Amino acid sequence: MGSGQPVAVFGAYGHTGRFVVAELAARGFVPVLSGRNAQALGELARAYRLEARVASADDPVSLDRALAGTAAVVNCAGPFASTTGPVIEASLRAGIPYLDVAAELEANLDTFAHYRERAREAGAVVVPAMAFFGGLGDLLATAAMGDWTHADEAHIAYALSSWHPTAGTRLSGAVSRERRGDHRLRYVGGQWERRTDAAPNLKWTFPEPVGPRQVIGEFTMADAVTVAQHLSIPDVTTYMSAEAARDVAAPHTPAPTAADESGRSDQTFLVDVVVRRGSAERRATAGGRDIYAVTAPLVAEALERVLTGRTRAVGVVSAGEVFDAPDFLHALAPHISLDLHPHGQHA
Repeated sequence: MGSGQPVAVFGAYGHTGRFVVAELAARGFVPVLSGRNAQALGELARAYRLEARVASADDPVSLDRALAGTAAVVNCAGPFASTTGPVIEASLRAGIPYLDVAAELEANLDTFAHYRERAREAGAVVVPAMAFFGGLGDLLATAAMGDWTHADEAHIAYALSSWHPTAGTRLSGAVSRERRGDHRLRYVGGQWERRTDAAPNLKWTFPEPVGPRQVIGEFTMADAVTVAQHLSIPDVTTYMSAEAARDVAAPHTPAPTAADESGRSDQTFLVDVVVRRGSAERRATAGGRDIYAVTAPLVAEALERVLTGRTRAVGVVSAGEVFDAPDFLHALAPHISLDLHPHGQHA
């Protein structure tokens, strides 16, 4: 467990950040709360009796102060297009690992493109998208691959019972749309393709009890970025249940509301991953509750493994690349239900 190690949490007072702070504290770490809103930081610090350090992504000196003496930093502050670069730079100056929970495609692509060589040369560990989007699907795809060294396709389908977006999700989405313009992104043929046509409406048969659902195909999320970085799979496609896609796009969908004392909403999810090579197919699925809340044990488990040396690579790395994927997924119980089909089984 954390053994009292201090860990900086940038964006600690955000919706996901609060879950991360609670999870780190429960695991024995000492979160050092950081962000630019002094009032929100102070309120959270008093609630947890923790130290608060005001810092802004556009003020490198303040970031250095925020990270001073910490063992690692977890970036929970969106829009990540604005925060990942400055906080990674600060982590490199401090010589500590960096993890984030970014779901923004462009921010994740930028992290791999801009910091891969620098982080590797420094022997640093930088783990982007260590969250529900990006981390969980990547771990499932890696576990499903098993002993395969390559596959033809990976399909990652999300069945969300609803998707009430946080203010951070809305802001990050707006930033991504501004950067992307009228295009959408798809990973096909081993490269990123910019498309202007509408994403297809399809049907995906999820494992029971979810069953067949209408989905938006090519609803490209961070998993397409993370999987493509380390698995030899030229086509990576993600799908979103149609109801959830409508929820997150609608301007008046309310923010998530707590349904229990931990702050989790009543949203449920199932992530269904299928990898194919020729006629062979392998599958891995995970289910649980509240995509924002489950991000906390994902990133906290990753942090523990990084700080205890249970890693397989340095540099900018995807979850499935740097961790033992099946072992990591099993460690997430009771936060998720898990079904990893035996290697070689045909679905």
